Amino acid sequence: MVVSIRFAGSAPDIFLEFAVNKMTVRDIDVAGKRVLVRVDFNVPLDVNTGAITDDRRIRAALPTINYLLERNAKVILLSHFGRPKGKVVEDMRLTPVARRLSEILGKPVATTRDCVGQEVENAVAALKGGDVLLLENLRFHAEEEKGDDAFAKALASLGDVYVNDAFGTSHRAHASISGIARYLPAVAGFLLEKEINTLGGLLENPNHPFTALFGGAKVSDKVALLKNIMGKVNTILIGGGMAATFLRAKGYSVGASAVEDDIINIANDLIKDALKNKVNLVLPVDVVVAAKPDGSAKGQIVSVDKIPLGQMILDIGPGTITAFENELKRSKTVFWNGTMGIAEIPQFAVGTNTLAKLLATLKAKTVIGGGSTAETIAKLGLTDKITFVSTGGGASLEFLGGDQLPGVVALRDKI
Repeated sequence: MVVSIRFAGSAPDIFLEFAVNKMTVRDIDVAGKRVLVRVDFNVPLDVNTGAITDDRRIRAALPTINYLLERNAKVILLSHFGRPKGKVVEDMRLTPVARRLSEILGKPVATTRDCVGQEVENAVAALKGGDVLLLENLRFHAEEEKGDDAFAKALASLGDVYVNDAFGTSHRAHASISGIARYLPAVAGFLLEKEINTLGGLLENPNHPFTALFGGAKVSDKVALLKNIMGKVNTILIGGGMAATFLRAKGYSVGASAVEDDIINIANDLIKDALKNKVNLVLPVDVVVAAKPDGSAKGQIVSVDKIPLGQMILDIGPGTITAFENELKRSKTVFWNGTMGIAEIPQFAVGTNTLAKLLATLKAKTVIGGGSTAETIAKLGLTDKITFVSTGGGASLEFLGGDQLPGVVALRDKI
């Protein structure tokens, strides 16, 4: 992917952002045209009421949608929802999303019972400039995740222009992500542009000290990213379940904690790389353990060299929280991906919640790498106090790990 670099802001808050050499919705004429917009409306629902519990992903797409509406475009939205595995699942229809989007926009949002076929073609044909239509869940068709060319062509036939504004799914070569771009003029939406610019600039020239905070269950998900940031960050803090693999690599017994045995050698290499690059890699000094990760379990704080057999690491301990806080307080740039423990269980969410609240007070550029970390930030009501919260967990990790994203590569280059 070709990038150029530009300055943003003014001293002393100057930082470099990537400016991706791809066309955006600003670069094409959309007036009166049928514009297919791939969005990521995979929002969480309350299992009991079916109500949307977090509409951030819907709101994140508003700048692109409103831009198109202001230019009298016929807006046709495409999204996946959940994991229906190629079958129609009634609980995974996009009706609640359309209802919420309609409330936010203050205008009707029409829906269809499928995303291809005669009913959809009729609905698109009936659209007038300024109308919004949300097609049904793309993943009701197995062809979507397979990247099927015929399915992509069928979707493309519904529009005149394609806009990708679904950063969170752009690391997948799905039919609606990279396939449609083979048949229509394809450009980036404002959310996609913002994600790439912000995350690209994060590694290009961050203000130092730069600290990366990692958690979550698996080291394997973050190996490429960990390797890519060596020499670019000053400090790496490791918490969450992935800390167990690093602790095992250092020779500690971690009880019943899940360890990626095939990653231990890689963890050792990363520790050596940190030393070589003069990166301060900080592991937990104490942890909260219990026999099982459920709401009835009572946690026990132990030193990492005294983890009992049959007990598993479920959160970082108070000594580790303090050590992490000290590093974060002196940071000018912070990137965080992955919770420090089982954040959905209150007694194992202390590390995650404490650090989240601290980040909201820092006079630093703070970037959250999507996923469960972003959900925690939203749940605590801290989103507005963080510099940038990515909408893409896996996509942000792959992009920062140096991978090209199929959904970005497929877009038209600027001339």
